[in-house]
This record gives sequence, structure tokens and C-alpha cells, in this order.
Amino acid sequence: MSTPLLSVIVPVYNEAQTIRLILEKIESINIDKEIIAVDDGSTDQTAAILRGIAYPRLKIIHHTSNRGKGAAFLTGLSHATGEFVIIQDADLEYDPADYLKLLEVIREKRADLVLGARFTKGYHGLFIHRLGNKFLTSVMNLFFAAKLNDCFTCYKLFRRDAALLLSLKSQKFDLDTEIIAKALHNKWRIEEVPVSYHPRTYSQGKKIRLRDGLKAVWAILKCRFSTF
Repeated sequence: MSTPLLSVIVPVYNEAQTIRLILEKIESINIDKEIIAVDDGSTDQTAAILRGIAYPRLKIIHHTSNRGKGAAFLTGLSHATGEFVIIQDADLEYDPADYLKLLEVIREKRADLVLGARFTKGYHGLFIHRLGNKFLTSVMNLFFAAKLNDCFTCYKLFRRDAALLLSLKSQKFDLDTEIIAKALHNKWRIEEVPVSYHPRTYSQGKKIRLRDGLKAVWAILKCRFSTF
């Protein structure tokens, strides 16, 4: 089997309501791809649902315990074979149809890292999340002399070999901070492309809380004063 163009890495934790549909959406996109779903120790029916799904280029990996989104991504990266990799949340907030325009930018060699920016076309989610994302991105821009719109978007697309060279270590949600910080440190060209975004509410399973924002600030400070 030939090497796929794109490896879609899907960290999954307790997403029994959406995992089947998001994988269907990814599979339906007309791109030469593989899908790597990493079940991060789910305690609901996610693992059972994944065992019942089969696509020609779907890899399913199970963690025996919940280790964090970063750990799930790194597991997926270690199994990826595509020329490019992208992170895909297991909920339905992001639309895989946007892969096409993200790939266009990086295949034309206009950027080393492509971010799917949520805020360039307006934002209709929870006010506190919008405010939090704007604040954290502002902190990131301040400490790293950057001018980014949305550092903490799920969609981050880069070459697989470049991703491996970053030597990522983050096990939790601080993965986003580490990727951006190391990309800026290495003077990567970063381009942001507007993407669709349909945020869910807490009642629908939203997991991000205030404590995650505080952890993100701490992660930014650690990265800023790290020697990498």
C-alpha cells in the first residue's frame, strides 16, 4: 500500500455520541489519507464502538488508561505514515471538509505550519470560551512576539517529518502551546486559514474548563523560558 498524503490523528476520550459520525465525515473526504483513532482510556462505549468500525486505512489504538490529549496525539504520530499530519478532535466542532484548503497552503510551500483559525469569520460559541481563547492567544503573542489569531485551534497541519523534529513531549492539552512555541522558536512560517467551527455546550459534552485556561497560561510561561 502506498504512503498516504495525510495522516488524520484523532485523540478520543469518552466520545461515544460522536465518534462514529466524525470518522464517517473524515472517511468521506476525497483525500489520500489514513485515519488513526487513539482511544485514550475511555470509560463509556467509545472503545466498543471503535472496535465495530472498519475502513481500509483506519488504525485504532487503545490506551489502557486516560493519559491526556497530548499523549494520545503522540501515540498516533508514532503510528503515522503520511507525508502530512493533522489533529482532529473526536467531537463535531470542526469540519473535516476544511482539510482541502489547509492542505493547499502547505503543499504550495507557503507555510511550515497551517492553523485552522476559528475567529476570522465570527464566532458563535460560549462567550467565556471566546474570551478565554482571545486572552490566551494574546498572551502567546506577547511572549513570543507573534501575531496569531487562534493559537489554540484543534486544526494544526504540518509535515510528519517536521512534527517528529519538534520532539514534542506534552501529555495533556498543553500540546497546543508546545507546538506553537516550538514552531515560533524554530522560525517556522505559520499561516492561518479560516475554518468552520460549531462549538458544543457543556450539556453536549464540552470538556474545557477555567482550570484548563490557567494551565495554558502556565504552559506558555514554561515554554517561553525553556531552552528546548
